[in-house]
Amino acid sequence: MLGSENLYRNRFCGPHRSLISCRAARLVRFTLGIMGGAVSAGEDNDDLIDNLKEAYYIRSDLVERAFRAIDRADYYLDEYRENAYKDLAWRHGNIHLSAPCIYSEVMEALDLHPRISFLNLGSGTGYLSTMVGLILGPFGVNHGIELHADVIEYAYQKLDSFIKTSDSFDKFEFCEPSFVVGNCLEIPPESRQYDRVYCGAGVQKDHEKYMKNLIKVGGILVMPLEEKLTKITRTGPNSWETKKIISVSFAPLILPKHTMNGKPKTVPLPKYEVRTLQELARFCIRHTLQMSGGGGESQSRSRGSSFSVGRGLAVAGLHKYGPRFKRRRVHRRRCNALVLATRQVVGSPASLYSNNDQGGSVEDEEAAGAREARRETRGSRRAARGARGLMEEEEMVEEEVEEEQEEEEERETGELLRVQPAVNVLRERILGLPLPEPLKRFLLYYRNK
Repeated sequence: MLGSENLYRNRFCGPHRSLISCRAARLVRFTLGIMGGAVSAGEDNDDLIDNLKEAYYIRSDLVERAFRAIDRADYYLDEYRENAYKDLAWRHGNIHLSAPCIYSEVMEALDLHPRISFLNLGSGTGYLSTMVGLILGPFGVNHGIELHADVIEYAYQKLDSFIKTSDSFDKFEFCEPSFVVGNCLEIPPESRQYDRVYCGAGVQKDHEKYMKNLIKVGGILVMPLEEKLTKITRTGPNSWETKKIISVSFAPLILPKHTMNGKPKTVPLPKYEVRTLQELARFCIRHTLQMSGGGGESQSRSRGSSFSVGRGLAVAGLHKYGPRFKRRRVHRRRCNALVLATRQVVGSPASLYSNNDQGGSVEDEEAAGAREARRETRGSRRAARGARGLMEEEEMVEEEVEEEQEEEEERETGELLRVQPAVNVLRERILGLPLPEPLKRFLLYYRNK
């Protein structure tokens, strides 16, 4: 498996992918029969996302920012956190998380954007629903249904922890998810339809039509169908387009068993609630503070706000979230001087050759000039290849030197080098407002940090 993984990543995930190579990459992933373990384990959440990007599972900036904003380990039980950054599924009792590569494909296939409605069938820990909420923005709809009541309680605990403790929360305009307990096959037929629907359990062919009817015209349904993660787009009242994404292995849907007075039990979905004036005021004030003054960085970060240009992400440049291990840096240097010098050496025989042929015919001189031009071109290409090889060798040496310097500094200080956490600009501005403390706490969502 490791050999196949490295072959796939090296051949199909370079910076200059062609259409053919992308199709070939998808074919490789399809034939691997992915359940997880498709990419290397990371040291932390950012490392895991880097690996998913390199393997072309995460392909859009929007999805990348959502993944980086939420630490996957926060949804694990404490005794299992060391496994959080492996590309593997995890289950403990009723609590379950799919592999990161699966969530990546799901997020990309859903084609999310602000102000749409989303339904998560088998919402589990709420990890996926929370990432989706970062993209939907405050005026979207984010609903989930989960079979187990204890998992719903766990999901709300994790959601509350994210809102109150994560610095990432203040960089987004968030659509908070709502969950209900029940079987997703017991949704009343008169329920409203959604723009996006995801099912986190294997769907039997008999229930395909039932699932299709949960989405609006123009909506997208992503679900495991017949061992393939499948994307279905509703193109009309009775027409759909189907696309197979990758091979997967999911536990099948649990069939309903309960009846009431001889009739099947129904599970009402969360209501479409109208925002209160107080909530709308909080959105507006926080958005205004994100957009106001503060120089280039804060302005560039607020251009992606859902209030201004319709994007759910309030931050344009989200790559790092809080303190983390210092990454190795590679300094690239140009070698133009070396290339030019080599060209000069290669070109000198051509000039000597042309001087010795002055007594020949014009045609001979032209032919000789053409031959020497071709030789010079080939020599320049060889020189360029040699320069690139020297650049790579130089980069490796510089990287090793930097690693040695970092290790030496770590030995001297006795601690790992860490990047200083970024200042939470929004929080600082709210705390600086001439407002009563209870109102400031409300604007901060009663956050602890």
